[in-house]
Amino acid sequence: MVSKIETATVWGLNVLPVEVEVDITSGGLPTFTIVGLPDKAVEESKERVKASLKNIGAEFPLKKIIVNLAPSDIPKEGTQYDFPIAVGILLASNQMNFDSSLSLFAGELALTGKLRPISGVLPMALFAKEKKYSSFYIPAENASEAALVKDVPIYPLDSLLDFFLLARGDKEAEPLQYTPVAADENQAEIDFSDIVGQEQAKRALLIAVAGGHNVFLSGPPGAGKTMLAKATISLLPPLSEEEVVEVTKIYSITGRLSDKTPFISSRPFRAPHHSASAVGILGGGKRILPGEISLAHRGVLFMDEIPEFQRSVLESLRQPLENGSITVSRAAGSVDYPARFTFIAASNPCPCGYYGSQQKPCRCSMNDVLRYQKKLSGPILDRIDLFVDVPHVPVEKLVKHKKENTLSKQRALVHHARKIQQKRFRGTPFATNSEISQKFLRTYCELEKNAETLLTQAAERLRLSARSFYRTIKVARTIADLDDSDVIKIAHVAEALQYRKLE
Repeated sequence: MVSKIETATVWGLNVLPVEVEVDITSGGLPTFTIVGLPDKAVEESKERVKASLKNIGAEFPLKKIIVNLAPSDIPKEGTQYDFPIAVGILLASNQMNFDSSLSLFAGELALTGKLRPISGVLPMALFAKEKKYSSFYIPAENASEAALVKDVPIYPLDSLLDFFLLARGDKEAEPLQYTPVAADENQAEIDFSDIVGQEQAKRALLIAVAGGHNVFLSGPPGAGKTMLAKATISLLPPLSEEEVVEVTKIYSITGRLSDKTPFISSRPFRAPHHSASAVGILGGGKRILPGEISLAHRGVLFMDEIPEFQRSVLESLRQPLENGSITVSRAAGSVDYPARFTFIAASNPCPCGYYGSQQKPCRCSMNDVLRYQKKLSGPILDRIDLFVDVPHVPVEKLVKHKKENTLSKQRALVHHARKIQQKRFRGTPFATNSEISQKFLRTYCELEKNAETLLTQAAERLRLSARSFYRTIKVARTIADLDDSDVIKIAHVAEALQYRKLE
């Protein structure tokens, strides 16, 4: 007899249906074969399934068992096939009656028959909703994650025995209740009120998070570049319900969710070390998993000491900084991951860090300084919106500093600017000013006549590239939003231009 069980596999953020066909025949020596491009983890499921069936009191047929994972041209990876294979054997051996035609199964089995959590349950649950499955059976430990999806009956189970009894009618189960998303305010270890001085840098970062712009901080060691970057996350508004699902999907397929963190409730802040590999930053590997730039989606990506990163990694940032996504291509295929984040880069001005500083003399030769600064190519710098000097703070200013809690005021400014953008871009693919495509720039960025004149003259004098020219307009649009102005005025353009000075 042949049984058919529906399951799924995650490829990138897409979910592909997989049909588990189980055929049990008599005659010849007992064998257990899995075909359909299984990897090592799927091959090992034979022993887990065999032990699970015996330990729940079911019979493992001592016959010729062939399991086909269709379609056979898609590589099958991971342990989520254990549960559907076991259910297929139970059906094919007539140990239970169950109409599995509109049901989806996924889960790893322990030797005792317990269902263990798997990665990628949230994308699978969304797939089950899209394809209108009547039920989706998953491990109980994945329940909190799956509860983000409504309008699909999801049944979390502790073990294979629970499903065995459920299918035989000896037990009843209630579908999982939908849990509305409750996003948290973004918290940081410090905020701008903890940082002494650096008013221009604070203003630039306020503009950056308000409009989703990229920032480059340059200054000597200990000036506060890292503190400034860490403080920016507290200014961002909470994730929307759609954004929570969007970000949680990325963390789900990497196996970073648990009962304690069933979904991502606040905007991510990622700060990879400069020794990180290209795969770690961009994504890839055997399973083509997302990298740091995708884990920072809808949050902040901070790259400290950016000249120390591999040149190939930095050049590969061109696509995500421009398009908000990354295409990872390997021999097995290509995967697209979202990578829409606020990018903050920090660097010393030279190898010793004190070029141009009044604090200590620079020990580097001019050739060393130029060589260090040339590690960042023109195309990468062209994708930065705001360049800011972070100078050394005098000791007397540190001593006299009195903390003033300005977080609520700064956060209110950013939230108000984001609400303006949300209203402006309703019905469009844009979320922030930084995402406006060139085609719609004039539609959403109206400049006063004198502001346009100033921008034109400055662009010629500073020799701005076309990309830098348009990015300056977007920054000016954000400054106008912070000023609650419908039109971009000359003051807004003037402030935006001062952040292009490192060009």
